[in-house]
Amino acid sequence: MTSQHACPLHGQVALVAGATRGCGRGIAVELGAAGATVYGTGRTTRTHRSPMNRPETIEETAELVNAAGGSGIAVQVDHTEPDQVESLIARIRAEQGGRLDILVNDVWGGDDLTPWGQRFWEQSLENGLLMLRQAIHSHIVTSRFALSLMLARGTGLIVEVTDGNNLNYRGQLYYDLVKTSVMRLALALDHELRQHSDANAITSLAVTPGYLRSEAMLDRFGVTEANWRDAIDQDVDFAVSETPRFLGRVVAALAADPHVARYAGQTLASWDLAKVYQINDVDGRRPDWGSYTPVN
Repeated sequence: MTSQHACPLHGQVALVAGATRGCGRGIAVELGAAGATVYGTGRTTRTHRSPMNRPETIEETAELVNAAGGSGIAVQVDHTEPDQVESLIARIRAEQGGRLDILVNDVWGGDDLTPWGQRFWEQSLENGLLMLRQAIHSHIVTSRFALSLMLARGTGLIVEVTDGNNLNYRGQLYYDLVKTSVMRLALALDHELRQHSDANAITSLAVTPGYLRSEAMLDRFGVTEANWRDAIDQDVDFAVSETPRFLGRVVAALAADPHVARYAGQTLASWDLAKVYQINDVDGRRPDWGSYTPVN
């Protein structure tokens, strides 16, 4: 029998918005491994693919959560549609007695909308604005409705997933706006929460992975997780890559930390928090992208 000490999130309820693959899936699985009930949302199911046309599904994510020891619940949701998000929160309220302890905003959907190497005025305006809607507006919509559950109980953790923990330009205008905006969302929401005594126990922050060894990146290099090191010949920086589960373990540690409020409003890096919480990746390594000087 697994002890509650080994499952610090036992009894807690999490919503991972954008849990189909990548960081979202890794976070959902690790929250489940820590004992949480996890609602994993996304657009791709076994009977319907999103425009990203990837094979991963929310049902698979829920099964991985279950296998890790949690309770996974897959819900098809387009987080740019307020009515769908409102219905999701109503479902969580009904099924979990109004409880929502953790919200992770990881909705992205912008891979095919990011034309690297093109200047702003050469890019599709329609695609650029769609990226902002999918990866910023969706986070705002989801937080707006999810906060109703947290405010009712006066406690909770909201996590924005970004790319990088600084304001350096990220090489593509719309991509840069997305990743810096969600960092700002975490900061701005923290300021809003601090202004109200009944919300002081709700913490808002952002997290970033390092060089992410996602399903898409593995496919790009023609490798699997089992032989990922073979891709280092194609990109030497890949040697310092990390799995989505590494960030997942970091988020689970934050959610279990009774003093997580000390990080309110900040953007935190997987490699830094791994040192704080003594966390290793699933292969036993502890990637440290922050101390690495990229070759490329």
